[in-house]
Amino acid sequence: MHAHGMDTQPVTMAVSGLLVAVAVPALIHVTRHRAEWQKVALPAAVVLPLFLVLHGVITLTMPLISSLPVHLLLEALLLCGAILFWLPVMGTRHRLSDPARSVYLYLAMPLLDLPAVAMVALGHVAGGLAMIVAMLPIGLAALAITWRWVTAEERLAQAQVE
Repeated sequence: MHAHGMDTQPVTMAVSGLLVAVAVPALIHVTRHRAEWQKVALPAAVVLPLFLVLHGVITLTMPLISSLPVHLLLEALLLCGAILFWLPVMGTRHRLSDPARSVYLYLAMPLLDLPAVAMVALGHVAGGLAMIVAMLPIGLAALAITWRWVTAEERLAQAQVE
């Protein structure tokens, strides 16, 4: 997409990445006890492969789309997929244990970056790098969950010794 001679792809990809990695988990965090999340939550084993495919197809298709309505439809699909992706981590139904949440996010991180790496390889360097950087908060979430898990285990072990 070009607007006034400027390449908007890096901004578009950064916004998409931030929606997936920051806005959706923040929304779920604030509203996690809503009944709607219970109704749409799916097991992680179902959601992760589906979201990886959806994210990859949309990420690689987005640079080819010049139609705003189609672009907005793809973003809406990505948002819906991101909600399903984050529910096993942050929701209440089908919520993973702390160790499983860590593995889920650590597994997802490089796989979600593959489409952005492909964009870089295809010559869309700025867009691909913008997506990778925007998705870094997933790694921060994985680290926070891992730290919480390890410190809880340490407290439990200390309590058993005393």
